[in-house]
Amino acid sequence: MKTKYGTILVVDDNPAILTAVKICLDGVFERIITLSNPDTIISLLQQEHVDIILLDMNFSLGVNSGQEGMIWLTTIHRKHPDIPVVLVTAYADIQLAVRGLKNGAVDFVTKPWDNDDLIRKLKDAVDNSKEVVPLEELEKEHVKKVVDKCNGNMTKAAELLGITRQTLYKKYQQ
Repeated sequence: MKTKYGTILVVDDNPAILTAVKICLDGVFERIITLSNPDTIISLLQQEHVDIILLDMNFSLGVNSGQEGMIWLTTIHRKHPDIPVVLVTAYADIQLAVRGLKNGAVDFVTKPWDNDDLIRKLKDAVDNSKEVVPLEELEKEHVKKVVDKCNGNMTKAAELLGITRQTLYKKYQQ
């Protein structure tokens, strides 16, 4: 049996898109939550655990600048930086995609999408958000933080870490 990918929040003002995404992702995600109005995203995220968000870029009729999506992306990223956001739009614009990625989106999908491509991008985004950091890397970061906290005083940093200065120098040099 394949493992399902937790909960996805899909935000799009088009009911047909929401239905299509539900059909496409059925069997891939344990739960598919849909919103047709982005105004309730933040309150929903306070009540529900969400593993990934698929966010439309345009919500107002006749507006296709992607600005609304950028505002929501920034709002989500500020309050929930750990939740990966994949942007989706009918208006393929490379500059908009680049701007979205610079603002914290993990990927970009254009409508109409290829189902397999959409699923792969969403799975990759969830998998990448849960990458395990090697212990050596965590230790190295911690050592550097302690040395910084001690304003470069290696004796004090070594004391705080409970190691010798010689060991600290070795760990700090790596």
